[in-house]
Amino acid sequence: MTNDTGASLVRDGERLDDLQLGGLEIIQDPNKFCFGVDAVFLSDFARVKPGETVLDMGTGNGIIPLLLSAKTQGRKFTGLEIQQDTAEMARRSVLHNHLEDRIEIVTGDIKEAAEIFKPAFFDVITINPPYMLADHGLRNPDSARAVARHEVLCSLDDILRESMRLLQDKGRFYMIHRPFRLTEIMIKMNHYKIEPKRIQFIYPHIDREPAMMLIEGVRGAKPRVTVEPPIIIYDRPADGHRE
Repeated sequence: MTNDTGASLVRDGERLDDLQLGGLEIIQDPNKFCFGVDAVFLSDFARVKPGETVLDMGTGNGIIPLLLSAKTQGRKFTGLEIQQDTAEMARRSVLHNHLEDRIEIVTGDIKEAAEIFKPAFFDVITINPPYMLADHGLRNPDSARAVARHEVLCSLDDILRESMRLLQDKGRFYMIHRPFRLTEIMIKMNHYKIEPKRIQFIYPHIDREPAMMLIEGVRGAKPRVTVEPPIIIYDRPADGHRE
């Protein structure tokens, strides 16, 4: 695959994956961290209205901006990624899909997001953050996989603080996370004036605890939260036998 100048956009060790959505394809490096089903769930859960601007924090290879560009009529999607090589790979995916007019990838730190985009304000912020605390089973803090899975480079406080600073009044915040951190998430969202409004749990099997949850918050909104019907990936017990 080449761009308009004839230069190759896919590097050695990378692959080009079909997203099965409007002809979109994404460049990924299987030796680092490829996107999972959680990104797809988040892109389905997030509500982006026509003409709105979206910031995806910790965008990785740019999967969320790519999916949202096809699923919504948002005007501009910005992905923020701290790892230079990953951000550069995301830019190549944007070029490959000819979406430079709608998607921009910025290299930078979530902890400094409000300074990077100042004085910009976004209608929507999305994030598929590291689920695990920094000291939870962490072996190699420098690896791309560790950055994606553990709070090595940013914390939940960093994410919510910068989101509060960058969201428009009544702007919407969307995150996918693990249910075991629900209490902490709710308390911190409230602290940073991003009021939880919708929660949806994702169950791997009908007879198991939820493995993931989707949460929507609105900056400056009044308290009232709705728990939506669950998503059940497999409608049979985990042992494989239908009830």
